[in-house]
Amino acid sequence: MGLVFETERLEVHEAEVGDIPKIMELEEHPDNKNFIWQGSYDEHLEEIKSDSALLFMFKAKCDSRVIGYGLMRLNEKSEVFELRRIAISEKGMGFGKEVMLGIMKYCFEDLHMNRFWLDVYPDNIIGIKLYTRLGLVYEGTLRQSYKSERGYLNQMIYSLLKDEYYKKYR
Repeated sequence: MGLVFETERLEVHEAEVGDIPKIMELEEHPDNKNFIWQGSYDEHLEEIKSDSALLFMFKAKCDSRVIGYGLMRLNEKSEVFELRRIAISEKGMGFGKEVMLGIMKYCFEDLHMNRFWLDVYPDNIIGIKLYTRLGLVYEGTLRQSYKSERGYLNQMIYSLLKDEYYKKYR
């Protein structure tokens, strides 16, 4: 499917049905598995078909290899953009920061949303540090809101509002 936006090193494309196995591989990778929810093939298929979900593939410009993926949900009435999942396969190279900046730009400058938000597990220290450096504001914790193989997990909520984005990035 089509190109959605570009960053310095990445192209972000709409996911296609043929991308689902790679998405599932990224979700199951040991470096990602404890920090993101793993969807089934059918769930990812529904996300591709959905009008309110955005399922994106992140590909390197230099050779088109898949660097990661992201799942977002839109509430157009309230102008809210939720980053549901993001997984990057090549750690420590700045791809996470680069794609987060691209997603936030897309959210505020292209879609004209008012609020960008995400949740993160408290043990995802790398993610929390990144979100804080990017200017996202910690709003609070949903206590024991998700049951996983690891037990009941808390989810920390971070967000950025349109006016905060424009003050920081434009």
